[in-house]
Amino acid sequence: MKAIVSVVGKDKKGIIAQVSSCLFDMSINIENISQTIMQDYFTMIMAVDASECSIKFDAIKQNLNTLAERMGLEIHIQLQSIFDSMHQIDTVKKGL
Repeated sequence: MKAIVSVVGKDKKGIIAQVSSCLFDMSINIENISQTIMQDYFTMIMAVDASECSIKFDAIKQNLNTLAERMGLEIHIQLQSIFDSMHQIDTVKKGL
């Protein structure tokens, strides 16, 4: 299963380490990552592969939500197929 993970929050030390460790602990591989700091806010988007993860998608979401609460971040995960479909619908609406 492929998914997209987004992370947004006030910049602080350890965000990448904590998020990547959480994904690693669930056997989720980061395939691509883009991160930047805009003013004082950290933003990151990751394409991940959860095909070796043995827990259900809702449990993955809950683990990321727990981390987000602990770190004061917004962390969202969405199946890549849904992300791609939403992008295609948006492109059709715009006539592109």
